[in-house]
Amino acid sequence: MTSTTEQTETAQPVTQTAPKVKKKANAGARRANVAPAKPKSGKKASTAKKAPKTRKGRKKSDSARDGSKTAKIIELLKRPGGATAQELVKATGWQPHSVRGFLSGTLRKKMGLTVVSPKNEDGVRSYSIHP
Repeated sequence: MTSTTEQTETAQPVTQTAPKVKKKANAGARRANVAPAKPKSGKKASTAKKAPKTRKGRKKSDSARDGSKTAKIIELLKRPGGATAQELVKATGWQPHSVRGFLSGTLRKKMGLTVVSPKNEDGVRSYSIHP
């Protein structure tokens, strides 16, 4: 029997071929379809606190530049009768809600001025500044 195995071994030509190599996948391993875990928040860097800016040589009420819309409004409000909303809209070209927001936000809160707004006999509201 050994002779038959020898014959079969010698009957086949001996060729050395490279073993077949499996190709690697181009993409990484697939993951489950779930939301990624949230990373732990580290300590956040704090910003350096700056000193507040100050205006030198001007009062808060005088902080408007000459010729600006703020200066125009302040001049109109300092008149003896004050100014109506329509006069302020005409002087600045702003919408009425922008004028009211300016009176409330900039003049009252930021500049610290006292804005008074009484109604006259006709029901028209006039705005004026009182120191």
